[in-house]
Amino acid sequence: MAEQVVGQASTEVSMGEDVNVGKLSFPAMLSLVVGSMIGGGIFSLPQNIAAAASPGPMVIGWTITGIGMICLAMVYQKLAIRRPDLDNGIYAYAKAGFGDFIGFNSAWGYWLSALIGNVGYLVLLFSTVGKFVPAFAGGNTVWAVLAASVLLWLTHALVLAGVRTAAFVNTIATIAKIVPLITFIAICAVAFDVGVFTEDFWGSHAGLGSVFAQTKSMMLVTVWVFIGIEGASIYSKRARKRSDVGKATVGGFLFVLVLLIGVNLLSMGIMHRAKLAGLPDASMGDVLSSVVGPWGSVLVSAGVIISLLGALLAWILLCGETMQVPGEDGTVPKLFGRINKHEAPAPALWITNIVSQICLVMTVLWDGAYLAMATLAAALILVPYLLSAAFALKMVIKGETYENGPRSQRVRDAVVATVATLYGIWLVVAAGADALMLAALLYLPGAAVFVWAKREQRAKRIFKPYEIGVLVLLALISVVSIISIVTGRLSLT
Repeated sequence: MAEQVVGQASTEVSMGEDVNVGKLSFPAMLSLVVGSMIGGGIFSLPQNIAAAASPGPMVIGWTITGIGMICLAMVYQKLAIRRPDLDNGIYAYAKAGFGDFIGFNSAWGYWLSALIGNVGYLVLLFSTVGKFVPAFAGGNTVWAVLAASVLLWLTHALVLAGVRTAAFVNTIATIAKIVPLITFIAICAVAFDVGVFTEDFWGSHAGLGSVFAQTKSMMLVTVWVFIGIEGASIYSKRARKRSDVGKATVGGFLFVLVLLIGVNLLSMGIMHRAKLAGLPDASMGDVLSSVVGPWGSVLVSAGVIISLLGALLAWILLCGETMQVPGEDGTVPKLFGRINKHEAPAPALWITNIVSQICLVMTVLWDGAYLAMATLAAALILVPYLLSAAFALKMVIKGETYENGPRSQRVRDAVVATVATLYGIWLVVAAGADALMLAALLYLPGAAVFVWAKREQRAKRIFKPYEIGVLVLLALISVVSIISIVTGRLSLT
């Protein structure tokens, strides 16, 4: 059956490749991956990594992270080809592999995490502008939130005008944000000092713990800069060619990996680790300024602003698409599945940005609001990654779509899927019990939305037996989380 489904879907895709009106080209898909991965994190990477590890453990950490993430990227590449009948990878793979409720939770968790990330981009954006306009200082003043709200709804209007239009603007923004990064790498490569880089290479005198402890801490930082690797798979149904999904995922990842390692490694050859660790946010600016003077900080600040604008657009696009596809097939309420005359997921975007606006206002009313929301959502996005890798591994084990292929291909895919799954498990475990407990508080309310969707379908049975078990587990963890918060053992900030 799986072979027939894949064969039929592949035929439909190949037949439709000549009729590409409204479809996204490879450059547009690539820009979605790169644009969603490069937000504000890379500009703070020198300080973030230096505070966690010395150069030696840093190199080990990047090696492990690179292997784990390239395997995850390859999982999305292979699944896009082997299961072209599944659109919106993050959601569809979880549903196909583990059922409706797990698929729903994958979409729900990803959507919430992305939504909160958008609020974070807005706060960081106006915090950066606040360096030049005091009224925006900190990013959560009344004036900053008013300006951020205007920007949020302008972006909303742009996406409503059509996904292709928004994707084109995102492509321009992605190119613009790459320029300061390449400039930084080129200048720092010339100024790189091997002596500075190799001093206390293993951190024996840094007070950061063992090599293992430093490597682990450093890897926890790198997790967040790779979020967005799945961007092309979410837009799979809009791709001009199905093969572009995998190419954009792997190509985008490799390009961003080179930028990240370049920024991180070269910074440690410009400034001593201890000095790097003490720098403020957007630490790239201070590193560049130490080489070229004050204009370096201005260039990086401009890069941060452009990067955050582009990332905001990319992630609002992803938020809408993440809920539109499950809305089409009834896994979430049908309201989310509707599109406007420009083929934009209008209701999903309205709901997304209304919630984003509420969260944005909360940052004014309570200084700790954003940090609390980010803490609650931090672990959410890791679960969909794990489910995607686990689905690929399940397919290999069962031999689905491998019936007529060479055994060597199945073995290679088994290795990739196993490494990606193990890395996904490590990410979830490394996030910590507290983060997972708090994440359950956001997963649990989604059950009501799932029930709403099932009742729209007039389903005879809403939850399967194992899904009831998952729901009960979420409820129990949520109760423990609430008790822990009330008693002070668990903090929201």
